[in-house]
Amino acid sequence: MSAPAAKVSQKELNSNHDGTDEISDKEQQEAIEHIDEVQNEIDRLNEQASEEILKVEQKYNKLRQPFFQKRSELIAKIPNFWVTTFVNHPQVSALLGEEDEEALHYLTRVEVTEFEDIKSGYRIDFYFDENPYFENKMLSKEFHLNESGDPSSKSSEIKWKSGKDLTKRSSQTQNKASRKRQHEEPESFFTWFTDHSDAGADELGEVIKDDIWPNPLQYYLVPDMDDEEGEGEEDDDDEEEGGLEDIDEEGDEDEGEDDEDDDEGEGEEDEGEDD
Repeated sequence: MSAPAAKVSQKELNSNHDGTDEISDKEQQEAIEHIDEVQNEIDRLNEQASEEILKVEQKYNKLRQPFFQKRSELIAKIPNFWVTTFVNHPQVSALLGEEDEEALHYLTRVEVTEFEDIKSGYRIDFYFDENPYFENKMLSKEFHLNESGDPSSKSSEIKWKSGKDLTKRSSQTQNKASRKRQHEEPESFFTWFTDHSDAGADELGEVIKDDIWPNPLQYYLVPDMDDEEGEGEEDDDDEEEGGLEDIDEEGDEDEGEDDEDDDEGEGEEDEGEDD
């Protein structure tokens, strides 16, 4: 005979799944208030951590400056370093038209300067040799927080030479695909200097500051995919030619063996006739 089913008490019905008794509304409110107090302590520590991290960033940002200067001096010895770096970068390359590349061949130096408190913004300076496109020796774009705390930007006014304003060139007139881009030409790279519509989400500025500037050499040294494809095709051609030569040689050897067999057969027939 089976044991009678155990009765479930009202206390157990009112308990949570983990076995603990339900707490009263007052106790819940007290728990919420205590959680809020603990959360405030966590937020306070996060703010303190941010301040200390900022101090560390400021310290090492200053320590990096002499090395950035030395690197710039060495880069200046390499022709077309910066235009090659930009062309090799997938995101920047997508923004470059063919004539932009031509103009950027005159780019000799790029400098990124973060403001002292770092959080408030940064500036990117582009230095150019004398060129047929514009009069400026330097173009810059600056990102900062305004008095209300909202992001904003400002930049140099490009002094275009007569008939050379790349920002006014229609994409239909730039119909030649460059060696790296086989699609319709984008708007000019230089329109970036006049675009201040969304300073808080300026993709090109962030890419240059956070991706290219820390180590531009990694993009300068990216292999030219066109050259690699050309070399691959040459290797394939060599292998095919080599294979054909091997086949021809094998065919010649087979023919030589057949001739030797025929000669031997004729020799045996002659001996039989003599007997």
